[in-house]
Amino acid sequence: MASYKPIRLAVVGGRRGKHFNRALAVLADKVQLTAVCELNERMLADWKQSNPELKAFSNFDALLADPEVDAVLLATPLVIHAEQAIRALRAGKHVLSEVIAAHTLDDCWRLIEAVEQTGLTYMMAENYCYMRPNMMVGEMVRQGAFGQITHVEGAYLHDCRKLTHHPDGELTWRGELQRVYNGMNYPTHSLGPLAQWLGIGREGGDAFDYMTTFTSGTAAMRHYYDEHLGERHPGASDGSYWKQGDSATTLIRTKKGVVITLRLDWVSARPHNMTHYGLQGTKGAYLSARHDGEEPLVWLEGRSPGKSEGLEGQPAAEWQPLWTHAADYEHPLWRKWNEEANKAGHGGGDFFIIDEFVGAILERRRPAIDVYDAVLWSSVFPLSVQSVAEQGKPVRFPDFRKNAPV
Repeated sequence: MASYKPIRLAVVGGRRGKHFNRALAVLADKVQLTAVCELNERMLADWKQSNPELKAFSNFDALLADPEVDAVLLATPLVIHAEQAIRALRAGKHVLSEVIAAHTLDDCWRLIEAVEQTGLTYMMAENYCYMRPNMMVGEMVRQGAFGQITHVEGAYLHDCRKLTHHPDGELTWRGELQRVYNGMNYPTHSLGPLAQWLGIGREGGDAFDYMTTFTSGTAAMRHYYDEHLGERHPGASDGSYWKQGDSATTLIRTKKGVVITLRLDWVSARPHNMTHYGLQGTKGAYLSARHDGEEPLVWLEGRSPGKSEGLEGQPAAEWQPLWTHAADYEHPLWRKWNEEANKAGHGGGDFFIIDEFVGAILERRRPAIDVYDAVLWSSVFPLSVQSVAEQGKPVRFPDFRKNAPV
């Protein structure tokens, strides 16, 4: 029998929050969904109908004043994540925040200060870190299967243009991001797993040194708005309306000499590829699946078929499915929780995020993706905006971990 009381959790932002229902149901012995906070009256009514036992709030401050709420899950637009997280921490609530954690450097520092001063648990819900292939590759890196890592890459390619506006043409928060900023505005799905592979910010691991970002023009957005909302919409014809380029590319160099390539494009016409990853080491390489039905691939020197040198008489190197090596490199969490994780969303990521967050609170320890990870990965957004504004000038990463506990 459990020796603890379940964490009483409130979801803030009902649309995305509903996607966590399956994970919460599986983990009902550790966490209890207590309340929901949502501004949209119709959505709030839907929550009341499907979960009549929940407390329903349309005011965030009223939710924070409720003593029967221990923690909040922020599933709101990313530009308000940091402010809401800080307010929740100051109100005595633990925080699980959807990505990204903050979109300005000032908010990054303020968020760190709030966590350090309150001593409460803060975790960023970067569920892509917990997808089965990413965790297995991480285990391979830890066991030295790839040798010394020299390059990693990640990309989030997902046509979200229909989510940038309401039916009347008014912009959503995603549309406002495209209109106001120009940089790598959604980096953590791609960067989070890579940072974990490299041990960024961990003892014996690596650290980000500096980065640069370039963005393309805005042809895809203008074409879409012309076709779907008409030429009178300013996004259809005004070349200066959209600041954000259709495609953004960021290069990061670590202090140990690894190059990280990130690509973001959520407005161009193409099949989705939201989980593109690659890794190159001195003894092997990894390439994620490009589409549904394709296997993630790996080549390991001495274990996979062929040689890569291309010498006469040698068989050529051949890719193998990643799962060929699952017996040796499956991550322990996936060995233990495969069935439960697959009942949740985002490739099992939603299950592991909730489980880790609640476990960190109950065990009074730092979560796997703590506030220092969260702000470092998220800082690529404001740093990229600075780099683009200065024509790709490299910018250095702040030392967010200078006061972090060892």
